[in-house]
Amino acid sequence: MPTSEFWQGKRVCVTGGAGFLGSFVVEKLRQRGATDIFVPLLQDYDLVKGEDIRRMLDDSRPDTIIHLAAQVGGIGANQARPAEFFYNNLLMGAQLMHQAWERDVKKFVAIGTVCAYPKFTPVPFKEENLWNGYPEETNAPYGLAKKMLLVQSQAYRKQYGFNSIFLLPVNLYGPRDNFNPDSSHVIPALIRKCFEARQQGLEEIVVWGDGSPTREFLYVEDAAEGILLAAECYDGQEPVNLGSGSEISIKDLVQLITRLCGFSGRLVFDTSKPNGQPKRSLDTSRALEYFGFKAQVNFEEGLRRTIDWFAENQKV
Repeated sequence: MPTSEFWQGKRVCVTGGAGFLGSFVVEKLRQRGATDIFVPLLQDYDLVKGEDIRRMLDDSRPDTIIHLAAQVGGIGANQARPAEFFYNNLLMGAQLMHQAWERDVKKFVAIGTVCAYPKFTPVPFKEENLWNGYPEETNAPYGLAKKMLLVQSQAYRKQYGFNSIFLLPVNLYGPRDNFNPDSSHVIPALIRKCFEARQQGLEEIVVWGDGSPTREFLYVEDAAEGILLAAECYDGQEPVNLGSGSEISIKDLVQLITRLCGFSGRLVFDTSKPNGQPKRSLDTSRALEYFGFKAQVNFEEGLRRTIDWFAENQKV
C-alpha cells in the first residue's frame, strides 16, 4: 500500500520529472507528502555529461533517485538515430548510478524498457527470460543501453551493497504523451493521424506494418503508481515488469482508436514499413507479489482520457 511516511524528510531527485511519465510521478510524490523534490531540466543539466551529473547531485543532494530521463521514440526515430539512442541512454544511466553510489544515495530506482526483451520471447514475457536472445532489431540499441542499468544495478548491489532496483515498464500511453509525428509511439501517432485526417477531410490513414503484432499498454498514471510502490516497498535485485496484463493487436488497436476519434475512413497498412517486435505482453505477477502493484485503468477508458486531452491541447 502507498505510504506517505516513506517520503517524509526525504530528498528525492526525479530525472525526467518534467517529461511525460515524470510529471505524473512528481504529482503522485506530492500527493504522498514528499516536499523536497528536485527535477533537473534539460536546459540546466545535460545528464550525458559527467560534470553536469555532479553539479545536479551537488544541487539536489538526494536520498532517493528515480531515474526516468531517457532519449525515447518510436520505430522510425530508433531506426534513424540508433547510435544516439544507445550512447545517450547508456551514458546517462551508467554515470548517474556510479555517482549516486559514490555519494551514498540510499535508494536508486532505475527504469528499463520492454524493448530490452529478446525478439522472440515467450508470451507473456517473464523476467527470467530477459537474457534468452537478442532484442528486436529496430530498437535493440535503445533496449540494450537500458538493460545495462540492470547489469550495473546488480553488480553494484553485489560488490558495494548499493540499493538499486530495476523496473521494466511496458509501452506507456496517456495525457501529456509525445504527439510529435517524428518521434511519437503508436497510440499518440494514431490519435494525431485521426485528428488530422478529420480536419483535412482525408479518406484514409496509413498505418506502419501489417497490423499483426500485438502490444500491451500501461496507462501512465498506473505506471507512476507502480514506480512509487516499488520505491517504497521493494529492495531486491531481480528486475520487475510493470504492465497491465492484457494485449491487443495493432489492427484492433487502430480500429479502436479510429472509432473513439470519430474517423470513419479507410485504413491502409503499409507493409513496406517494419512491424517491430511480433508480440509484446508482460507477466505482471512479480510486481503484484513484491510490492502489490496491479494496473487499475481500463484500456478503453485510458484511451478516451488520452484522446480528450489531445483534443483540448492539440496543435495540429
